[in-house]
Amino acid sequence: MVIVQINYRRPEMDKAEWEARYTDERAAQFLNVAGLQWKIWLDGSEERRAGGIYLFEDRAAAEAYVNGPIVARMKANADVGELEIRVFDVRQRMSEITRAPLPNVRAAAE
Repeated sequence: MVIVQINYRRPEMDKAEWEARYTDERAAQFLNVAGLQWKIWLDGSEERRAGGIYLFEDRAAAEAYVNGPIVARMKANADVGELEIRVFDVRQRMSEITRAPLPNVRAAAE
């Protein structure tokens, strides 16, 4: 399993305008990303930081996402500043012990 972490600085705008961008349809597009197990959406409203944590079934799926059309649109979007993209292997056993929400894994600490 592989984690992709994406963070960026969002534009200065009214909070209501920013929140209006987060629609069910926007989230639903991630249901079709090959190899994606889940995504956690991040929002640091005070410092205008946003992003996501993504769990992929393997490195090939993670790399395909990072090099694919969704991330390409982020890179081309003038409203996205300080874009950071990181890819990490999951330390599965340690994550099992600390009850990480990994698919098909029972909590080892129980």
